[in-house]
Amino acid sequence: MSKTITLRIDDDIYTLLKTAANGEKRTISNFIEYAAVNYLSLSSYVSDSEMIIIENDESLKKEINKGLKDISTGKFKIVQ
Repeated sequence: MSKTITLRIDDDIYTLLKTAANGEKRTISNFIEYAAVNYLSLSSYVSDSEMIIIENDESLKKEINKGLKDISTGKFKIVQ
């Protein structure tokens, strides 16, 4: 079931959202929903229990550090 929310934003932000929504041929409310879902789906969130596992898993930490090193040295490929 859909929910209605009230959002207070500055005029400049409204203009930016309106322009972006028009560019996507969406209503402002649909664009805000789309942008929020897109942002959340592309962001990484880790729960406290997952963070405990990560902090205590040496092999996982090693892989994460390797990935971070690859990023800092430009050894990565963006896949879309």
